[in-house]
Amino acid sequence: MQQRVAIDREDFNQALETLKAGGIILYPTDTIWGLGCDATNPDAVEKIFNLKGRDKGKSMIVLLGNDNQLQSYVQEIPDVAYELIDVSEKPLTIIYSNAKNLAANVVAEDGSVGIRVVNHPFCEQLIQRFRKPIVSTSANFSGQPSARNFAEIDPILIESVDYVVKFGQDDLTEGKASTIMKLDPSGKFEFIRK
Repeated sequence: MQQRVAIDREDFNQALETLKAGGIILYPTDTIWGLGCDATNPDAVEKIFNLKGRDKGKSMIVLLGNDNQLQSYVQEIPDVAYELIDVSEKPLTIIYSNAKNLAANVVAEDGSVGIRVVNHPFCEQLIQRFRKPIVSTSANFSGQPSARNFAEIDPILIESVDYVVKFGQDDLTEGKASTIMKLDPSGKFEFIRK
């Protein structure tokens, strides 16, 4: 059973209000620190692309608080998706075909979207309270290595976001990017990154 971690209410509420206002947060996830925003707000998503200097042709991952939310953002979910999420011991991002109800600029040109059901005390609660998915892209400028913990994040990037979450800043554990798997509506899947 996951232990309850004390979350500072003011820190949490600031992050929540920033998301609601269409701002960008810098926050810890179950993998590495990320830049996040409302995944249904194209203007907020655009801000992240511009901040990172990221190629607009590269889509970004979307985080959900639980797998019950999948049906709101994916047309057709193969049954095996739920099994894969349940049995995966490491964070797993699944690329689904036919995304819906998301900002067009988080969806890839082929209509697919990478979604991870997050397992992180701060993220889970934030997404549940926000009631919308959150974009998650590594907290770095495009072309730079991903920061594995808060201490490795570029100070210029920290200064450039609307809110920096305090939770987890002192955790020096080196985070790792998630496994990425592409899942066909037929249930056929392939690993993109293990």
